[in-house]
Amino acid sequence: MTSSPDVIVIGAGVLGLSTAAELAGRGHAVTVVDPGGANASSIAAGMLAPALEALLDDVDPERAALLKRARDLWPAFAESHGLTLHREGAEWRGPDAPAAVARLKALGFEAKAGKDALITPDDWRIEPATALAGLGRTPGVAVAKGRVARLSGDARRWRVETGDGRSWFAPTVVLATGAAAAIAGLPGRVAALVDAIEPIRGQLTHVAMDPPARTVRAPGLYIAPMAGGAVVGATMEPGRRDLEPDLEEARSRVEAGLALLQASAEPGLTRVGVRGASPDGLPLAGPSGEPGLHLALAPRRNGWLLGPLVAAVVADGIEGAAPVPDAAALDPLRFG
Repeated sequence: MTSSPDVIVIGAGVLGLSTAAELAGRGHAVTVVDPGGANASSIAAGMLAPALEALLDDVDPERAALLKRARDLWPAFAESHGLTLHREGAEWRGPDAPAAVARLKALGFEAKAGKDALITPDDWRIEPATALAGLGRTPGVAVAKGRVARLSGDARRWRVETGDGRSWFAPTVVLATGAAAAIAGLPGRVAALVDAIEPIRGQLTHVAMDPPARTVRAPGLYIAPMAGGAVVGATMEPGRRDLEPDLEEARSRVEAGLALLQASAEPGLTRVGVRGASPDGLPLAGPSGEPGLHLALAPRRNGWLLGPLVAAVVADGIEGAAPVPDAAALDPLRFG
């Protein structure tokens, strides 16, 4: 079997599907090739959280502003693709709420100190499974199930081959393979970029309960509303790729989350995902330096927040459009 779309996107996580949907909205025929099943984007709380991410990572004003601009792309993106955006804000239950409020305000976010918590309206969320399914149904996007085994090409066109013998041809390929190892046939300098991505293992646990009114976060912990209840995380284990849940850790974190809410429930399913991170924590998004080959990789834990920004940067690069101001910060070649 062969097929020849305008663009082939390898990977159906949030960066891959957001990019595919953006390109399809601009009139391109896009095929997404992915092995199927759960991925790091589906095993996520769907937080669009520039404020509390800026607080947790103690970022500088420039990075905080970039995260906020990325969040600001979401209303139009969600409306374009029929996605539901939840804008109830978030709480931070950590030490010294007044100092945290002052820090967020200095970074340009809204925040106020409530009883035992900091509350910000600047952090939103989306339901990951529903959003991934919606993006995959975008007119002009075709999703094919298959594991890509080899990539080959030149300045005219690329060939994408799956392990079962199918192949696709296109002048443009977007690599959105998360923290996976480099695909056979990738040009050497691109393979080196992919292999330098650090895997970060994370797990979350579903809990059947009355969900909190908004996402609640504390040091090393979050409990976020989700269809059917809530999800509790957040582990960040750099260098690990194994997918076996740590049930003792999950139970401990659920107990801490329920105690935070003064609620009771039994832990449900625990799932594990592996995210990718670049050295500076921002994605690799845009032209790879090889003709027709573009990257949408390594968003660390902010894949959902950065999805529309990455999609716009990659689509502009493919079309040769003037880059948005934040494109330079995501340039895959920025590390030299």
